[in-house]
Parts: sequence; structure tokens; C-alpha cells
Amino acid sequence: MSSAEPDTPDGLTVRSHGALNDIPRDQWDQLANPQGAEFDPFLSWDFLQALEESGSATPDTGWYPRHLTLEDAAGALVGALPLYLKAHSQGEYVFDHAWADAWERAGGQYYPKMLSAVPFTPVTGRRILAPDPDTQRLLVSAGIQAASQWNLASWHITFPDQQSWQELGELGLLRRVDRQYIWRNQGYSDYADFLDALSSRKRKALRKEREAAQHGLEIEQLTGDDLRPEHWDVFFACYQDTGSRKWGFPYLNRAFFDLIHQRMRDKVLLVMAKQDGHYIASALNFIGSHALYGRYWGRLADHPFLHFELCYHQAIDAAIALKLDRVEAGAQGQHKLARGYLPSPVYSAHYIADDGFRGAVSDFLDRERPAVLHDIELQRQESPFKAVEPKQETHDEH
Repeated sequence: MSSAEPDTPDGLTVRSHGALNDIPRDQWDQLANPQGAEFDPFLSWDFLQALEESGSATPDTGWYPRHLTLEDAAGALVGALPLYLKAHSQGEYVFDHAWADAWERAGGQYYPKMLSAVPFTPVTGRRILAPDPDTQRLLVSAGIQAASQWNLASWHITFPDQQSWQELGELGLLRRVDRQYIWRNQGYSDYADFLDALSSRKRKALRKEREAAQHGLEIEQLTGDDLRPEHWDVFFACYQDTGSRKWGFPYLNRAFFDLIHQRMRDKVLLVMAKQDGHYIASALNFIGSHALYGRYWGRLADHPFLHFELCYHQAIDAAIALKLDRVEAGAQGQHKLARGYLPSPVYSAHYIADDGFRGAVSDFLDRERPAVLHDIELQRQESPFKAVEPKQETHDEH
């Protein structure tokens, strides 16, 4: 795979990097999590570099880092794109397998493709890392030029924020919509206060569910220096069990979680369930400045409603205690709706090089977007909340 760099725009230097280690940590973090912006743990150098150093997101697993940076004359970073060449579409959570199949049946080569994302992490956040719109446009132009120079059929930007998604569309990228289920904190004082916002039937159902889930268990919430190697031993065993059942093999290895413990344990919340003195289940969350992000869970023994308790109810408890705005509990899962997690749109943007292929994908997306947004509205009508719902974010289909 070529590592040639795009041309230099406006006196700036564009570079591609085969490892995040090549980019100074402090300069990356100033762009990824600028002062005053919402802190995103997944864009941090510590998180992304741990994916590479551990071997989780490397050429051996089909992820080829090619991070793009813009540098000024003094060599300082003024913009960056998290960027990978991909030999497959696994670990992305925006599904384009049908596109790949169609293009290859037509005689094209879909892979390798170019991807701007956080590997294995379907969390909305910044993707075009630059402090101003002009530099952001330069980065997008550099990305398109890189795809052309590297002879790639497509570039995909997954889970950008809504404003970036709209701007990417104005720059010619195709726009896609999907949904996730998000719990929003309306200033609740505790879980009981949240339950009071639900209809009577839903409130009673969740009380019974939590009673059954907690019966015979001790549940712990651990973060920072309270986390020890034995907790990670249990979590990793649980994670491996879930990975082997859901997608065949775990994406992340133990070395990754060791690095996260060393670097980011104050941004981690492990929820652990213990039965008869032994841990039987665990759920991993990351802590942002405004959100709790549920990522992985698993269990070593069966217990009623254990998944719901550890992943959703305990996350609500933690978000209220930490005064966070929301809980983002990951991709998919209509079962979250009954537990107060309402559907919200999430976004992706796609550059397709071939005119004919781009037209076919564009036609598909023009039909898919309104259908997805209509379904979101229908699901919101099934909300467990009382007649006056918590205020939801707006969205613009365009």
C-alpha cells in the first residue's frame, strides 16, 4: 500500500504517518481535545496509540494507520485526520458490505479502502481535527487527494458530529444516517427520580427487573486507583466470552487493556458483579467530560437480567452521580428503549471515487435516510416516559 503524501496546500505540509507514535502526543491532544471542547477519551493519543501498540489495530489485523497531518512552516500541527487503510469492513459499525460486494461484482476493487474513525468504537465525535473551518476544509481536500493518489475507491468518515456531517455533505461527500439509543440526564437526583419520569407500567417493570438482577449479587463500580489487575483479569475473561459468541473473536487483546489501565484508569468505570464471593460479570465504560460511554460487557455465569443491570441501569446510576449529561451505550439494541434510552440519529460520510458507483450509492442513501429518520420518530412514540418526554436533540435530514 502506497504511503505517498498528498500535495501541499497553501504553504502547509501534508504528511501521512504509519503510526501515531510519529506524532507528538501533546500536539495531537491539543487538536483532538481542545480546551473548552467536550472531552472525548477515544480521540486521545493515549487511546488511539494503545490500539496500535497493543497490536489491536495494525496491518496484522487489517488496519493500516495512515494518519494525515497538516504542519506549518515551523513543523507544528495545525490539523490532523485519524486515518486507516482497511483490508476489510470489520470493527466499524457502519455496514458497507453490500457496497463492497456490488462494486467487486461489477469488476471494481473495493479494498483497501480509506477510513477516518476510532477503531472498534461507534461513538460520535470530532473526526476532522482542526481549530477552524478553513483548515478543516483543507484536511478534507487532503483526504480526497490521498484517496486519489493511493488509487483507492472510497473514503469513509464514521460517527462524525452532526455539524461536521452536514459540512462534509456540502463538500461533496455522501451522507448516511443510522441510530443509537442514548439516555439523557434531565437533572435527576438519583435513579428513583429518573423512574418518576416514566409511565407507571414501565416504572414498575424496571423496579422488578432491578430487584431480580441484584438478588444474590454484590455490585461494585470501580475507577482510578481502585482498579487492580485481578479486576482486569475478570473483565478480559468476560470480554472474550462475549466476543467469541457475538463476532467470533475479540477485536481487542489483553495488552490493550493493560495500556488503558496504565494511562487512562481515571477515565474508566468498571462495573463488576460478584456472587458467593466470586466475580461473575463485568461491564466497561469510559468517562468523558459530559458522557458515560458503555463499551464492552460479558459474564461467566447466568443470572436474570444481568446484562441490563450492569450495562444500562448501573450506567444511569453512575451518570447521575457524576452529573453527566448522557449515557451512550453503543451500537444497536432496541431493548434499550424500554430502559429509558431513546433513539437518536448518528452519522457517517462517504467519498466514492467512481462516478457511476457514487451515483448508485447516492440513490440508495437518498432512500435510506428518510426511512431511518421516520423509524426513529416512530420508536420515540414508544418511549417509556410520561406524555411529556425529555427534550431530544434535533436533527436535519438534508
